[in-house]
Amino acid sequence: MKRRVFLISTASTVLASPLWANTSPVIQVLKTPTCGCCTAWVEHVRQAGFAVEAENVDQDALYAFKDRLQIAPDLAGCHTAVVGDYFIEGHVPASDIERLLAERPSARGLTVPGMPMSSPGMGGPGAGDTFDTLLVGSDGSTSVFASHS
Repeated sequence: MKRRVFLISTASTVLASPLWANTSPVIQVLKTPTCGCCTAWVEHVRQAGFAVEAENVDQDALYAFKDRLQIAPDLAGCHTAVVGDYFIEGHVPASDIERLLAERPSARGLTVPGMPMSSPGMGGPGAGDTFDTLLVGSDGSTSVFASHS
């Protein structure tokens, strides 16, 4: 009897283990089909271990998606993603997304406005620009989440 209880409890523990579940959240990306830097950013987050579902849409659909997420034009990048309850706008480094998901701040998302040359997908470290990843609060306000040089 003890052996049966041991085997059942061990099997239950193994089946419930996170090793058997895909714990990496899926990042859903909307981008235009002709944007090479967006494709490079998608590859960057995939290499960091994220599952990515990328959808090519026309520019009007992408702008409408940004509007639905209430991403202000001055905070916009060239592609928009959603992971969990957050939006990820532009060339946000995967390490910042990992930190966001670990810390779970009360916020709407992260953005790297514009297309800084040193950001993932745009040439990477040493390509010339320093840039900040901004945390967008629930009220639309921003604060520096991470600085990159």
